[in-house]
Amino acid sequence: MEKPIVVVTRSWTATAQKAIAERFEARLNPTDRILSPTEIIKQCDGATALCPSGFDAIDNNLISKLPESVKLIATISAGTQHIDISAATKRGIQVSNTPGVVAEDTADLTIGLMISVCRRLVDLDGIMRRGNWQGFKVDDPLCGLRVWGKTIGIIGLGGIGKAVARRARAFRMPVLYHNRNRDLAAEKELGARYCPELYDLLSLSDIVSIHCPLTAETHHLIDEEALQAMKPSSVLINAARGGVVDEESLIYALQNGWIAGAGLDVYKNEPDFNSSLMMENVVLSPHVGTATTEARDDMGFRVIENIEVFLETGTPKDPVTS
Repeated sequence: MEKPIVVVTRSWTATAQKAIAERFEARLNPTDRILSPTEIIKQCDGATALCPSGFDAIDNNLISKLPESVKLIATISAGTQHIDISAATKRGIQVSNTPGVVAEDTADLTIGLMISVCRRLVDLDGIMRRGNWQGFKVDDPLCGLRVWGKTIGIIGLGGIGKAVARRARAFRMPVLYHNRNRDLAAEKELGARYCPELYDLLSLSDIVSIHCPLTAETHHLIDEEALQAMKPSSVLINAARGGVVDEESLIYALQNGWIAGAGLDVYKNEPDFNSSLMMENVVLSPHVGTATTEARDDMGFRVIENIEVFLETGTPKDPVTS
């Protein structure tokens, strides 16, 4: 019996790549060369599933030219903003993603950004490496901001937001959250307080951490007005999607002391980013929320599971419909 053909657009971890090659006739990209839309379409000839990465633009034009054999787009990412889901649906192609498996590692990075910004770890590392340490001072210019006990406001209390809240509780941080819907179970588990109005959360929080998806409603959710609502001593963390924050307004806010700092893992025009963000009170990382070997293995295996469940039932394990 012939194995179903699946197309993998980018290089995966060795473990996950070996696994998908064993289960299917996998058309891999071991060199990790970025494929053009034309190349992706050609690779999909006779294929049942297309497995893009979060950086492949699977837009209406590409989807309209996919062979009739393609019935599933199984992305190796939690986000699906790079896929025109409406166009896929119109062609009868289902879409799946990899939620859940990325939550804990992304939460780890979020806490890392939070501590790095507040305690100025990047600055301090630079001082040590340059040999500029002048010894201990009580009123030290290297002083940062306390983390423990501060109020954290979480925008989007999904899997990642909850994982961040659990970690924040270990720092004895009161947890506020803003969500489309109130989550009473999470409030009981996490001792979290619901803020139905975003600006209430912004004005009350010492650290604001973004974990909502990028949608038409959340695009530039954190704009000039939102940043003005935050405390001058507060810190903004974004490990969700760059488009949730108006970057130009954030730069202005940081330059003019509206907020104390920011930790960013995502940007408006990735992989490019605005060089004006390179300020002392900003910590930057290159969209690596899921970048642990274990998480990337898990993501690959989740894609495989989505394909297998789809082949068995006609619906992937993690269907995405909007």
